[in-house]
Amino acid sequence: MNIVVCVKHVPDATADRRFESDNTVDRVGVDGLLSELDEYAVEQALQIKEKLGDDSEVTAVCIGPDGAVDAVRKALQMGADKGIHVSDEAIAGSDALGTSLVLAEAIKKAGTPDIIVCGMASTDAGMSVVPAMLSERLGLPQVTFASVIETQGDQIRVKRDGDAATEVIGATLPVVLSVTDQTGEARYPSFKGIMAAKKKPLEVLTLADLGVDAGQVGLAASWSAVEETNARPPRTAGEIVKDEDGSGAAALAGFLASKKFI
Repeated sequence: MNIVVCVKHVPDATADRRFESDNTVDRVGVDGLLSELDEYAVEQALQIKEKLGDDSEVTAVCIGPDGAVDAVRKALQMGADKGIHVSDEAIAGSDALGTSLVLAEAIKKAGTPDIIVCGMASTDAGMSVVPAMLSERLGLPQVTFASVIETQGDQIRVKRDGDAATEVIGATLPVVLSVTDQTGEARYPSFKGIMAAKKKPLEVLTLADLGVDAGQVGLAASWSAVEETNARPPRTAGEIVKDEDGSGAAALAGFLASKKFI
């Protein structure tokens, strides 16, 4: 079985994240890592492979500048069999539509997929729309926001937990699948896995390799735009209320009411 997992290299949430002058995220001058939500996707792809046996193969696909290859390497260290990194300056500033176009063409390079696994969202954008767009571009059914995944032959069944109810959804492969952070903790790369990853195939592609016109991607082709960005305001000292005269409860209630918490 051919399993493809889409991974994203995102700015480290603990680092000093910045925006460029055109209001796009600085992905070169800041520390980055594999998106935490995509780690769950890698884990589920590996679990499916382990259940199906050695004939299955997991390919990690990533788009981004040169440093984004670290996200692919992390997936390889976790246990993916090979990686594809699409790196092209023309992709910078792409929105979800442009990203899904490049991903779809890169996935085709990995062969005919049976399952395409994505995280529920990226930690730097949180749009959660790329899996649906991949489904449309590749002409495949989609099963999204899965918290439990079961496979049997060419059938897949998932549980999706909503605000009002829990749904059980089934589909026939091939399928696009997105998983939530409730699917189970992702494994840590072992020393053996880290060493083995160095020998695994990792292909670097450009838009020309994929047959994608540079005019279809990038900031100029995006359907959405960030109009303005502002630095996070500095933290201010909190107010301490001493309940010496019994007024503490009223002060607390007043504070919560002023912030519209009650």
